[in-house]
Order: sequence, then structure tokens, then C-alpha cells
Amino acid sequence: MNLLSILLCLLAQAPNQARPQSPPPVTVLVKAARLIDGKSDSPRTGMAVLVHGDRIAQVGPAAELSRTGPQVIDLGDATLLPGLIDNHVHLLLQGDITAADYDEQLLKESIPYRAIRAVAAARIGLLNGFTTMRDLETEGAMYADVDLRNAINRGIVPGPRLFVSTRAMAPTGMYPLLGYSWELKMPEGVQIIDGAEGARKAVREQVKYGADWIKFYADRRYYWDEKKGRLASWVNFTDEEAKAIVEESHRIGRKVAAHAIGWDGIDAALRAGVDTIEHGDGLTDDLLDRMVKQNVYWCPTIYVGAYVAEGRGGIWPRMVELERIAFGKALKKRVRISYGTDAGGYAWTENQAKELSYMVRYGMTPMQAIQSATSVAAALLDKTDDLGTVEKGRFADLVAVDGDPLQDISKLEHVRFVMKGGQVYKNDR
Repeated sequence: MNLLSILLCLLAQAPNQARPQSPPPVTVLVKAARLIDGKSDSPRTGMAVLVHGDRIAQVGPAAELSRTGPQVIDLGDATLLPGLIDNHVHLLLQGDITAADYDEQLLKESIPYRAIRAVAAARIGLLNGFTTMRDLETEGAMYADVDLRNAINRGIVPGPRLFVSTRAMAPTGMYPLLGYSWELKMPEGVQIIDGAEGARKAVREQVKYGADWIKFYADRRYYWDEKKGRLASWVNFTDEEAKAIVEESHRIGRKVAAHAIGWDGIDAALRAGVDTIEHGDGLTDDLLDRMVKQNVYWCPTIYVGAYVAEGRGGIWPRMVELERIAFGKALKKRVRISYGTDAGGYAWTENQAKELSYMVRYGMTPMQAIQSATSVAAALLDKTDDLGTVEKGRFADLVAVDGDPLQDISKLEHVRFVMKGGQVYKNDR
């Protein structure tokens, strides 16, 4: 008998107790004064959520579900909601109001150090009630978002469910770091690609290393076009390159997000067939109509624009007002607006839920704003069977706030209870 055979025999004879056993699923009843389920037009009272393991087993009257005798978490006069979803973040970035802020992180912080900071940011976001996030590129930190996603999924560190896009894409000379001596080899904030074949190869490479989504930068250099009366931009990719990114991504089962701020960039991204427009300050009636026709989602990232505008100067303060106008038009045209904040573009010490107040100020009802961060955001991710609503079979991702957020949407900036996958991460009640 050879050594391998002996080892296999010994393993087969080892007692079962030596093998790690998963703990049995716990059943718990979560009840609060009000329930906003993420899809209904109004809240319900007297309801409770029965959680078994990491899923919701039942939603019904609290008095009825209490008879099953589970452990009870009574949140009192609170409002219970689905875990919030932020579909545009940068966990590997810690604020970049100016180009110097951005350059310093890439030049002075190692990728391991940035990954450590990302772990801290992920925990902050989770405790603020964001149980799911779509991270839209690592800004030069390679595939560290994949590592963070995997560490969270394996229970090594706390954090939200992550859908990651790894490195993002831009052509040569069209994304920072820029402006340094040609004698120096500077780090790149994205994966540099040129040509349709280069685009296809980059998509395959990013998926190989764990990308859930693909992202590219459709434009740069934003300015007001007086003649056409719109926010214009320089387009980064040729149509052939952009279409190659989208076609290859869709062919191998990935969707595509496009950073597109000016009219020209949004137009190019829509021609290419992207799935989401990120930022979109320069959206006009014609572009919004095309988005509706093509079933494209919009992540406006309003708060970050207001946050960085003064520091960046130039056209940026005007872009804040342009986005407010576009937002109102998008509501009337029923564009699918998903919650996305660009957290990381501003410091993680700022609460991501501040975006909700801007959305209400720009014309959404509080319920519409909440749904943008729950059921609509889940639909963007193609995860409506798992996320975004409080109903049987969904993940037990729940948050609660004091009082009624439909009366004051800013209450969601003060989440008191967070459960993700049936595990309580925060309970200040």
C-alpha cells in the first residue's frame, strides 16, 4: 500500500467530530411598529419578519407569528426596512476632491494599506445600513475588491454583499495619473486598453480574476457648449472599442456600467449598449428617452457632485444644477433611477444615506427614494429574488430607524439596527 492510500484510509476512519460542523440555523422574529417592504406604496403596521437562518421564512402579523415561539427582537416604535443597496461605491478610495487627493493615494499608499482601509470602509457602510454595494472599480488597486468580497463572503471581515468591477477601463492618456514627466513610470488608475481586440481581452481578463461587472470611462473634460446649449464632453473610446467592451461582457454574462457625464459621453455609451449610466449630469430629454427605450438604469450620484464641486471649481458647480434639472425630467419620463452615491469619491466618514435627502429635494417622494435604494437597486443587479424587498425567500437583510422615514427621510442617516443574512451587526435599540 502506497503512502497516498494509507492517508486516504486514515481520513476515512477519522471520527466525524474532527470535521467542522455548521451550526444549526437560528429562528428569530423581528418586529417593529412599521414595515416598509421595498415594493408596497405604503408602510404596514403590526407586522413582523420571521427569519430562519440567512433567509426570511415568513412576513405577517406579529401576533400570529409570535405563536411559533421564536426568539424575538422587538424594535418598538421603529420602522423596519430592507437592507439598503448602494450601486456606486469605491471602497478602495478615501475621497478625491482634487487631483492631488487622488494622486497621493496612488503614489503614497500601498495596495495592502488601501485594502486595510477598504475593510474599515466596508464595515462603516454596513453599520450605516448598506447591506449590499456595487463597487465600481479599485482606482489602481488591481483586484483588491475581489479579495475584499471574498473575505466578507467567508466571514473573515464584516461588510456588505459586494458586486465588484475590478479595474475599469480607459484608453491610453485619458485617465490619471497624468501630467508627470515622461521619464517616470506612473501607476494607472484604471486598466489601459486600446483597440477592439484589447477591449475584448481586458474584459476576459477582468472576469477571469473575479469581476461581477465591467466598467469603462466613456468621457472626460466636461464643458458647456453654448451653441448646442448642453453639457459637452470628450469621448474616450471609438465606437468600435466601446461596442467591443459591451458585446464581450454580455457574451460572457456580465453587465456594463459606463461613467458618462457629458452629453457626448452618454450618447456614446448608449450607442455601445451599456446597462447603466453613472453620474449623467448632462442628460437631456433625447438621451433620457433613449435610456427608457433601451431599459438603461441611471445612478445619479448627486451628493458627491455637490461635495466636490467647490473644490474642483470650473464647470463643476454648474453641473450640480444641471443634474438637478435632469433628475426632474427623468422622474417624469419614468427612467429607472437606482441609488448610487460614489462613496469613496468623498470620505467614508460621510454617511452614504445623505443621497436620499437630495433625491427627495429633487422631486422623489420619500417612498420612491427608499425604493431606489432597495427594490430598484436590486433589479439593477438582477437580484430581485434575493435582495431589495422584505418577503419570504429573500435574504434576511433588514435595517431599522427610529420613527417614520416617510415623514423625515434623513432618519435613514441614523440606522439603529442592521441585520445581514440573519446575523445582527448592530442593535442600538
